[in-house]
Amino acid sequence: MIKEYSFGAVCYKIVNDEILFLIEHMNLGHYALPKGHQEKGEAADKTALREIKEETNLDVILDTRFSRTVTYSPSYNVIKDVTYYLAKIISNEVKEQVEEVAEILFLPYEKALNILTYDSDKNVLLEAYMYMKKEGV
Repeated sequence: MIKEYSFGAVCYKIVNDEILFLIEHMNLGHYALPKGHQEKGEAADKTALREIKEETNLDVILDTRFSRTVTYSPSYNVIKDVTYYLAKIISNEVKEQVEEVAEILFLPYEKALNILTYDSDKNVLLEAYMYMKKEGV
């Protein structure tokens, strides 16, 4: 059994007092939260920051107090753990990584929740949103 690790984040920005979440429309057709593979020797938070930057060109501040891990099997004999943090977007120069991402969307919570393809991503977004409300974001 091969074990893989990826890290990413529920990324958000606030525009006119409304929270907008970053959703990636991937070239493969699904809608997802940004994430990617950990490189050898790379810290988890650095992986999340690097992957967000590579896929969106955005700079973020991670809140690692929020952390949710999803485990699934992407292919035969492979088990993957994906850990998501919360990330506040602090830059505006968005640019898709054309090799992987077809489009980057900024959506309010309900629309973001409804467009995500996988239930695991929906659950992470829900938990992040509840955490944000509790923390007064």
